[in-house]
Amino acid sequence: MPLKKKILVIEDEKEVSDLIRDFLESGGFGVVRAYDGNAGLKMAKESLPDLILLDLIMPNLDGREALKLLKFNSKTKDIPVIILTGLSDSATIMNSLEDKADDFLIKPFDKKLLFAVINRVLKLKGLL
Repeated sequence: MPLKKKILVIEDEKEVSDLIRDFLESGGFGVVRAYDGNAGLKMAKESLPDLILLDLIMPNLDGREALKLLKFNSKTKDIPVIILTGLSDSATIMNSLEDKADDFLIKPFDKKLLFAVINRVLKLKGLL
């Protein structure tokens, strides 16, 4: 049996983080979590997840800066990142993709769409 894919969720709202964790665990994924950008960077370097779900609006270090630092670091640069945010303007989406996010989901999102995007990104990266 293949090993569970590990997903790091970087989300500052505990209720949203809990919901995402529950979704992912019900889909057979392993989940690690961080509640701000700085903790997320540290967790990414330590746990080397298969994929990162990253909120944009967070205290201390926002998601856009965290994404840039993840993609700049040799240990984390190849980990796929999906942005999760309530921001839906085209500039935010374009900036995220220019900053090397692998995909983008607008909150609130559908559980099936979340799984479809995760599976697509993992397949594109050769991880499924």
